[in-house]
Amino acid sequence: MRALRILLVIAVVLGGIFVIVDRVAVHFAEGEAADRVRASEGLASTPDVDIQGFPFLTQVLGGSFDDVRVGISDYEAGGEGGKTIRIADLRADLRGVEFSGDFGSAVADTATGTATIAYDELLRNAKAEPTQVAPGITAEVVALSDGGNGKIKVALETTVLGTKLPEPVSVLSSVTVVDGNTVRVRADALPVLGGVEIAESRVRRITDFEQKIDGLPGGISLEKVQAAEDGVDVTVTGKDVRLAG
Repeated sequence: MRALRILLVIAVVLGGIFVIVDRVAVHFAEGEAADRVRASEGLASTPDVDIQGFPFLTQVLGGSFDDVRVGISDYEAGGEGGKTIRIADLRADLRGVEFSGDFGSAVADTATGTATIAYDELLRNAKAEPTQVAPGITAEVVALSDGGNGKIKVALETTVLGTKLPEPVSVLSSVTVVDGNTVRVRADALPVLGGVEIAESRVRRITDFEQKIDGLPGGISLEKVQAAEDGVDVTVTGKDVRLAG
């Protein structure tokens, strides 16, 4: 019995040592992977990398990770005409990640995740300067906000014969993804500006706009989008997503 107790103690100690070594190794690997992603994507700050699963060392021996989660804050994506658009928070869950021994390259079979784009970022690409919609009447988008039920509320400031109306006119708009890389905002119904009916084509020149979003990490693309409290929440997805190398 004494020998059995000794064996059990040794097993527990060795198990504890293995767990400690495993956790130290995964922490080191996460740091290396984060540095590689930062360099590969040209990020201003180091992303969060979380390698899931236990034990870590057996996954290393197999040359792949089942699940890796990456978080990037304030990512600068490409927009229209050489402009950039800031993504406040980008989170991706990567499955089936094959990697090289030094983590110099890593490719995931699939990726799903979310991204948040603040309303002020979308507003930069709206028709944010006065535009004539009828003789003596100009309008411009001055604010975007949550309209409820997945809609965006677009606030329009109207000027009639040189005088700004005291209150902006608001319109509810639907937001959708087009071609996997563009967020489209389109008014559900047309507002009355300056107290007169205005041709739909002229009004939509102000109310409707698109924001292209290119250069997302690893080639992931937009799948769907919905208005939320502080901005639009975007679902992203991808296959054969390259994290580094």
